[in-house]
Amino acid sequence: MSTDEEKTAEKPAAEIPPVAVKVPEGVRATTPKERQRAFFILFVCLLSVGMGQTLVFAVLPPIASDLGMTEFETTMIFSLSAALWVLTSTFWGTRSDVMGRKPVILIGVLGFGISTSLVGVVLLAGYLHWISMALMFPLVMGARAIFGIFGSGAMPASQAYVADRTTRAERAGSIAQIGAAFGLGTVVGPGVAAAFAEIHILAPFFAVGLLALVSSIAIWILLPERTRPKKMLAEKQEKRAALKWTAPNVMPWLSIGVVLSLSQSIMMQLFAFYLMSELSMGGSEATQLVSVGMMAMAMATLVAQLGLIQRFDLSVQFLLRWGAVTMIISFMMLVLGGSYGVLVSALTLAGLGFGFLRAGLSAGASLSVSLKDQGAVAGLIGSTAATGHILNPAIGIPLFYVMHSAPFILGAVLSAAILAFAIFHPVLKNLRSTDGGFTDEEEEEIGLH
Repeated sequence: MSTDEEKTAEKPAAEIPPVAVKVPEGVRATTPKERQRAFFILFVCLLSVGMGQTLVFAVLPPIASDLGMTEFETTMIFSLSAALWVLTSTFWGTRSDVMGRKPVILIGVLGFGISTSLVGVVLLAGYLHWISMALMFPLVMGARAIFGIFGSGAMPASQAYVADRTTRAERAGSIAQIGAAFGLGTVVGPGVAAAFAEIHILAPFFAVGLLALVSSIAIWILLPERTRPKKMLAEKQEKRAALKWTAPNVMPWLSIGVVLSLSQSIMMQLFAFYLMSELSMGGSEATQLVSVGMMAMAMATLVAQLGLIQRFDLSVQFLLRWGAVTMIISFMMLVLGGSYGVLVSALTLAGLGFGFLRAGLSAGASLSVSLKDQGAVAGLIGSTAATGHILNPAIGIPLFYVMHSAPFILGAVLSAAILAFAIFHPVLKNLRSTDGGFTDEEEEEIGLH
């Protein structure tokens, strides 16, 4: 051993300078405790948004009927919100790349809370005859529009926040948890509405609005943000162009998002009518049976997203392929029909399939783009979620009038298209070797390992 080597070997460890690890400016390491707390906060916040979504669907129609609104007017309230969601989701996802995730999540949750509370206030004014019926309808439309415009920011910014803090291997499971939070909210929403309706028929609106306000405070105080928004703004303006929806690594995922949304809308919007025609049931009897089926569907989705995906660490390819296969079987069971048991089993399988497909779509799109475009791609994918509610009245419902099983045959064909994409499309086949997501070096730099 040389003299220099001997000196180095004898030198105390404390005096040996540590190896410098390059960490991007404005970025700090994320500890496991911070991640756990942040994801829990997001879970609770999106749970409240999901509750508010189904709460409005469950409570508003009978209230609107009592106040003299027609079915068309009530449907228009929901359609306007869905259309605005489609138009603004992409904007808020991209803004989260510039402003930071936390401000956009906060805007989304606050927008949802304000919207829900205002709907309650306007309906209360109608009940008390403070405003005319002619004025109440546009005011409810305007209050609900706030949710479509601002509330759409919560989900894409939350997904991008999760993508910022997960490795490629963790992405599918973590994004599935975020989706499951919203899904769980949709399951418990009607029950919460029924409980608070015992106090007053409008109490559910104010209860969920208060929950959204508390969630906003928790986000403001407790949710850690990795990168300073001002730094992000400067970097985005100087070094990057906006992610285009026509990009070859984005367009396929948007197409699958639209196909999936249409399939889901066919199932959700037409199942009740199909059950009544197949089993010759009246509306009151069918309502109870459909509720049981929808509950089974929602619970199966939660099992997929909170159970199977987390437990077995399923890949994007697996989620899309087996999700599509499950949906093909589900739609064909509906076409064959024959009994209530078969129809409910089909709904349960659909819940499992949709749980796989939605998580696979979000995770696959996230992995297909670079770290700086996570918010933009989440917003684009989020904008497709409501397209089915817009397309189905023009596609699924006319098919239903031609032949009651025709929309479900179309659903099976659409699911087969997703399966073909999952097997043959190069974007998915090469997903593991793409440049999307974090490289190993990036993951080390920002403290993911």
